[in-house]
Amino acid sequence: MAAVTGAHGVAGEVRLKLFGDDVDALKAHKTFNDGQLTASKIRSDNKGGAIARFAEVPDRTAAEALRGTLLSVSRDALPPLEDGEFYHADLIGLPVVTTDGAAVGHVIDVANYGATDIVEIAHDPVPEKGPKTFMVPMIPTAVPEWDDGRLVIAAEFAD
Repeated sequence: MAAVTGAHGVAGEVRLKLFGDDVDALKAHKTFNDGQLTASKIRSDNKGGAIARFAEVPDRTAAEALRGTLLSVSRDALPPLEDGEFYHADLIGLPVVTTDGAAVGHVIDVANYGATDIVEIAHDPVPEKGPKTFMVPMIPTAVPEWDDGRLVIAAEFAD
């Protein structure tokens, strides 16, 4: 849902990089990481991220120690998906084939730079020369289908 990027102030608050839609998606949850962190306050930083206070973090030193911590919730705490929606975690690790049936690799990351989600695919096998990964936008012309067993990309996007 988010990652702690560092401390904010001296009272134990942390800065968060959001992976979801917005700060409201994060505010919908009170505990994170299997109950290890309890949110007492979450607010927008007005820069696309958030500032949070956790009951278990009493000061700046403890907040700094959380740098790099990923905040997660259980799958059943997430809202159900609509048709055509996915959670990034569901795509990572999927084998990738082309519409022609050729195996090309597996999904190693999902990013969004503003326009749409983009999947990063690692070549299998890894080539001796040339790029080891490539990216494909999650749009219907590039990714006509996916399910919990594989991601299918249009053959022309395979390199």
